[in-house]
Amino acid sequence: MSIPNNTSMKRRPRHPGEMLREDFLSDCDLTASSLSEATGISRRSVDELLRERRSVTPEMALRLARLFGNLPEFWIKAQRAVDLWDAAHPLPTQDDYKLVESTQSVAVLISMPVINADEAEIEFNPTRSTQATQREVILS
Repeated sequence: MSIPNNTSMKRRPRHPGEMLREDFLSDCDLTASSLSEATGISRRSVDELLRERRSVTPEMALRLARLFGNLPEFWIKAQRAVDLWDAAHPLPTQDDYKLVESTQSVAVLISMPVINADEAEIEFNPTRSTQATQREVILS
């Protein structure tokens, strides 16, 4: 008998690269170079994985599982959870934003239909510009 899970996660699952960086490397006193040597994965691939710019492949999962003594499914399931989350929550496109300029030469992107920035009348709010979120870009 199983209990169905009808709730969805409210946050993005941890990327396998983050797990590797925060939990495994620090606990085992490994560096990216030593991980690369121990697994036979290129240094560039290891760096990109640790920076969460690369996905765990099945071959990587096998090598990591062999090194850390866990199952390859652990790494594959972690990557799959991130991939599913990213597919269900796509990043907004440039068309979802409009550019608003302030008097302090700071640009903030706000989720709205695209309009001409010269026509927008927005006051500068210094507290808003210091609280950068994923939907804001600060330009100097």
